[in-house]
Amino acid sequence: MNGSSFCCVILISHTEGCELDQTQHGCRIDNGQCTCAFGCKSEFRYATRKECQDALKGRTNDICSRQPCMNGGSCTQVTAMPQYKCRCDGTGFWGNRCHRLCPQPDQLAPGTKFPYECVVI
Repeated sequence: MNGSSFCCVILISHTEGCELDQTQHGCRIDNGQCTCAFGCKSEFRYATRKECQDALKGRTNDICSRQPCMNGGSCTQVTAMPQYKCRCDGTGFWGNRCHRLCPQPDQLAPGTKFPYECVVI
């Protein structure tokens, strides 16, 4: 190819897409800090940064302070039950609470999907 090179980037989504009428600006608690952005309503428990920071001060509404994620997974508050989501990427574990050890590709039963949290790029 005449000396030029190119690279590609693979993005792996952590959340399911949502309809436009299900999007909003909001805030959530990510590992003890408020994160505000625009996205799916179900991802943001608080409408404003102040509301999020007030929850952090009281800690009563911060379900992540109970550390539900195992094996180094990071916790994010969301509105849908159980009101938190664990992100397991890069931990070697997967599952709702990062409690399942990532399998080796040759250990999967035929027709079983490889957990996206276990993909190493």
